[in-house]
Amino acid sequence: MLATAIVEKNAYDVALENFDLAANALDLEDNIRTMIKYPERILSVSVPVRMDSGKVVRFEGYRVQHSTLRGPAKGGIRYHPNVTVDEVKALATWMTWKCAVVNIPFGGGKGGVTCNPKALSLGELERLTRRYASSILPLIGPEKDIPAPDVYTTPQIMAWIMDTYSMNKGYPVHGVVTGKPISLGGSLGRNEATGRGVFYTTVSSCRHLGISVEGARVVVQGFGNAGSIAAQLFHAAGTKVLAVNDTRGCICNLKGLDIPAVIAFKNRTGSVVGFPGADSIKQEELLALECEILVPAALENAITVENAHTIHARIVSEAANGPVTPEADRILDQNGVFLIPDILCNAGGVTVSYFEWVQDENHLFWDEQDVNNRLEKVMTRAFQDVLKIHLDRKVNMRLAANMLGVSRVADASRVRGLYP
Repeated sequence: MLATAIVEKNAYDVALENFDLAANALDLEDNIRTMIKYPERILSVSVPVRMDSGKVVRFEGYRVQHSTLRGPAKGGIRYHPNVTVDEVKALATWMTWKCAVVNIPFGGGKGGVTCNPKALSLGELERLTRRYASSILPLIGPEKDIPAPDVYTTPQIMAWIMDTYSMNKGYPVHGVVTGKPISLGGSLGRNEATGRGVFYTTVSSCRHLGISVEGARVVVQGFGNAGSIAAQLFHAAGTKVLAVNDTRGCICNLKGLDIPAVIAFKNRTGSVVGFPGADSIKQEELLALECEILVPAALENAITVENAHTIHARIVSEAANGPVTPEADRILDQNGVFLIPDILCNAGGVTVSYFEWVQDENHLFWDEQDVNNRLEKVMTRAFQDVLKIHLDRKVNMRLAANMLGVSRVADASRVRGLYP
């Protein structure tokens, strides 16, 4: 009965629990807790869409602004059948601390539509996007709230949102979203940014722990944008990527997968399943493989109290948001696993989103190497900031990252004060 209750704890409960742990460790005063713990705005919208058949179907959509204390709200929009308001609130909360950890002048926001985008035609997807964008129009803007891609949303979807907003304004507003196509003010390096940030923070962790990156064994759970880019960078650095998976199944080769070939195979067939020279394994076997680096890059709650004891990695790099539950956290910590928390590990995406917004607002664009160099500098500095708290305060890396993020937002709250 107890195990069931633990598994059913939703993402927002986890987000609040992590905040309380950080606030307690910081001895945060009650007034500041009251001001920064909960979302500032929660918008729920009805999204009726005319389908290709002529039938009108209603979808549920959300946009949550957790904090605008340090700058405009920033966060992705996801299209997924399991989107709930609590999930969006949790993700917006994590975005607040994430932006603060890498010290960029944004607060946290998030959006979502409860739908199955894979079941929609391109026309239906466009009409859904434009209707949803019209519904959240009062909340978004380059100085207020800046959406970006997330699960099952793309640069094309961002282009439709940018166009919908611009048509209502009467002039092009490139900075209203990030993750756009390059032709509409997108940034070079944005598509690879999340995976690249995972790679930079993991390399920093290897240096700290005395692990050689070359020859290290890596397992990647989730082979979407973040997971595949991270795997590609690890492969190029000389690691052995033992196993990867997607929604259709898992593949494994203990001698190491040829990641560029796996990516080409997935682009051609739609899945990694069936890749020549690899064995098919179950997801629980993938997570339990002995390796130096495990990268959970799928959805939240991948590692729970039920499977945490099976993890045999030295480093867990959270490329996804919330892939490890608090109970699993404690087990990994007791077993000596070095965890790079999501609000640090996958912050490369929002960091380059910030770079894109800066470029849009200044109408001046950088080359890709400049973007990557700036990203490496931000991610390496943020890792060192979190590591210092980890070592000085003798707390685990998640608590250290949350303490850093929460303390920066708390500082902003103190100096801004309470209006009126």
